[in-house]
Amino acid sequence: MTGTLLTGARVFTGTRTIDADLLIQGERLAAVLPPGSTAPAGVAVRHLSSDMLLAPGFIDTQVNGGGGVLFNDTPTREAALAIARAHRRFGTTALLPTFITDRVEGMQAAAMAAASASGVIGSGVIGVHLEGPFLTPERRGVHNLDHVRPASEGDLDFLEGLPDRFGAHDARVLLSLAPDRVAAAEIARLVAAGVIVAGAHSAASFAQTMAAVDAGLTGFTHLFNAMPPLANREPGIAGAALAARDTVCGIIADGVHVHPAMLRLALAAKGPGGLMLVTDAMPPTGTDATSFQLYGQTIHRRDGRLVTDDGTLAGADIDMAQAVRNAIRLMGVDVEEALRMASLYPARFLHLEHRLGRLQAGWQADIVLLDSDLTVTGTWVAGQWRDAAD
Repeated sequence: MTGTLLTGARVFTGTRTIDADLLIQGERLAAVLPPGSTAPAGVAVRHLSSDMLLAPGFIDTQVNGGGGVLFNDTPTREAALAIARAHRRFGTTALLPTFITDRVEGMQAAAMAAASASGVIGSGVIGVHLEGPFLTPERRGVHNLDHVRPASEGDLDFLEGLPDRFGAHDARVLLSLAPDRVAAAEIARLVAAGVIVAGAHSAASFAQTMAAVDAGLTGFTHLFNAMPPLANREPGIAGAALAARDTVCGIIADGVHVHPAMLRLALAAKGPGGLMLVTDAMPPTGTDATSFQLYGQTIHRRDGRLVTDDGTLAGADIDMAQAVRNAIRLMGVDVEEALRMASLYPARFLHLEHRLGRLQAGWQADIVLLDSDLTVTGTWVAGQWRDAAD
C-alpha cells in the first residue's frame, strides 16, 4: 500500500472540527482515522504541528486572473492552468476561470480551453464561469459596452452544448446574466441543459428576478455590486437575492466592494449556506504588480482596490485566504462557518458536494493546511502536495 498519513493537526471536516488523522491514497482521501493511528505498511507519515488545521480546499467560482494572467487576454488551456496554479498558494484548490464580456469568439475559446484544463488531473480547474455578455448596459460596471448584447439563438445553442463537454470531467458551466435581458424561458432552457445560472450586472425588478429563480436561476454573482441599491418599494435584484431562500450569493468580503454592515445584513438574511466567498480576482493576485491592462485601459492596484482612471472597480485585490479571515473579522462568523463559505457552500452550489467541500473518505483529496492565524502553509490537490512558498 502507498499513500500518506497526515497526523498531529486538527481536522475541520467541512461540518465540524475533530482530532483525527487523514489517509491519502492516490487522488482520494482513503480514510479519516482516530488520532495517533498506526500507518499501514508502505504509507509515509507526515507529522504536523498541533496548532495547524487541515480543512477542505477552498473553491472559488469567480476568478478572472492571477499570476499575471488574465483569462480574457489569453483564453487558452495554459492560461487556465496558470491561473489555478497562482491561486493555489492561497488555499484555492478548485476554481472556475472566469471570462467576462468580450467577443463571441473569445467566449467560445475560453469555454473550450477551460473544458480541456478541467480534464487535467490535479489542475484545480473545475469548469468555467462566463460572466456576461448578456447584461444590463447601465449596470455593466467595467464590462465593455461594445460587447454587451442580448443572447442570440446561436449563443443559446452553444451554451446548451457546453455541459456535455464539461461533464466528461465532472466539471461545471456557470453563466452570469441579467434577468431583465434574458427571458425566463431562455433561462429554463439553459438550466435544463445543465448550465448553472446566476444573476449579475442587472437592473432587473424583484418580479423579474423571482421569475428567473422560478425558471432555475440558483445564484447571484458578487451580491450588491453592479445592482441597484435596495429600495423599500422596489427591492430589485438585490432584494430578490436576499429573499430567495434556495439560492446562493457570491460575496466579495474585501471591505471595499460591500460595506461590513451590508455583509452582516446579507448573512442575516440568507442564513447558513446562503453566502459563499468569491474573490473576483484579477492578474495581480500572487504578484507584486501595481497595474494591468483590461480592454486596453490601465487598471491601477492601490489601497486594496483595482480601479480604472475614473475610480470604477475592476475586480478585487483579494485572495481566498484573505476572504476567509475577513469573513471572521467583518461578518462575525466563526472559523468553521468562514471555512464552509469558502468550500462546502460553493461545492453545493456547483453540485460537486459528492467529491469536494468535505474531508470525508472517498472524497477527492483537496486539502488546505492552515497555521494558527489561518495563513496557508500548503495544499494537496487530488492528493498532490504543494508548499505555499513554491
